[in-house]
Amino acid sequence: MKRSWLFLFFILLAAAGLFILPQPASASPAVQAVYQTPTPGTDGRIIYVVKKGETCLSISLLTGVSMDTMRKFNTLNEACTLYEGQQLLLGLGGPTEATPTPGPAPTATPLLPSPTPFFGTGKLCLRLFEDVNGDGVRQMEELVLPDGALSLTARDGKVSKTDITPIGKPVCYEELPQGEYNVTMAVPNGYNPTTQMSFSIELLAGDTAELEFGAQKSVKAAAPVNTDTVETQPPSPLLGLAGGALIVVGLALLGYLLLRSRSKIKD
Repeated sequence: MKRSWLFLFFILLAAAGLFILPQPASASPAVQAVYQTPTPGTDGRIIYVVKKGETCLSISLLTGVSMDTMRKFNTLNEACTLYEGQQLLLGLGGPTEATPTPGPAPTATPLLPSPTPFFGTGKLCLRLFEDVNGDGVRQMEELVLPDGALSLTARDGKVSKTDITPIGKPVCYEELPQGEYNVTMAVPNGYNPTTQMSFSIELLAGDTAELEFGAQKSVKAAAPVNTDTVETQPPSPLLGLAGGALIVVGLALLGYLLLRSRSKIKD
């Protein structure tokens, strides 16, 4: 009987021990901290916003940025004290670039050659004509007059020429640089000008320009005698007889004077 009670006592004691022993805690799912690397801003700075309860050590372990680097980039004391919402500069990176949405490709326009300033030459002919009727306009029958003295000078002083007009043709200057020129003509002796004797002209590249100067013979100049138009008149017989009589009278007078001079010498 005592053995039965002892056996029952040990059973009850064992059951009580099961309730007294601490029960193992139920396994809770492990929480893994997820850290998203901050994206650099438009100025290139990488900023981390401090959360509640975070320290420099926890942020260093989370981001991989050393505490010395955080002190270097931020004004932190030796204890590295932080507060919630504080913005920590973790580093510098390039600014974010937006990826452009591909659109229609523009059609390439061929480049046109830029215009090159053209500096060329021109031709200038100068003519002095004999203005017979004095109207200042050269007629077809009015010929080119020689011995006129001309002067040609460029406004910029790079060209200066002087010449005498030849017989029957104008004076032409080839390949004159384009520009503004002053032209002066002097008429030969015995002529008077019938046109303007000084001109200003602008010569463009590729141009052929002509200037004409008129001169008329002066009234005081003696007109040459055209011997081809003088008709030879036959001698008059009366003029011949008169001439012969004058010769006979002259000879008779000469003989009389000689005789008188001899007779005076003898006396």
